[in-house]
Amino acid sequence: MSHEQHQQLLNVLHECMEACNHCYNACLQEDDIKMMADCIRLDRECADICGYLEQAISRGTPFVPELASVCAKICEACGNECKKHDHDHCQACAEACLKCAEECKKVA
Repeated sequence: MSHEQHQQLLNVLHECMEACNHCYNACLQEDDIKMMADCIRLDRECADICGYLEQAISRGTPFVPELASVCAKICEACGNECKKHDHDHCQACAEACLKCAEECKKVA
């Protein structure tokens, strides 16, 4: 499949990656960084898988469904963790992650 067929997914993956990177950096500035450890770890994992899937789609990988399935799981985990925190950056990240998880599930 060409990357044009996955343009919506590509857009959402990129938005999620950016939200996770922003949340990651902002969480590192929080006073109680230990409380944010799971959020920080999942932000990294989510940004990485979203970036990888975005690149893989643009290369025309035949593994979009399998990679999208893994990406959906990680995005959902990150979104659910971020929802637990009241910080604006966490709430924005949660929204982006859960939206991305839904888009990934459509092609998984």
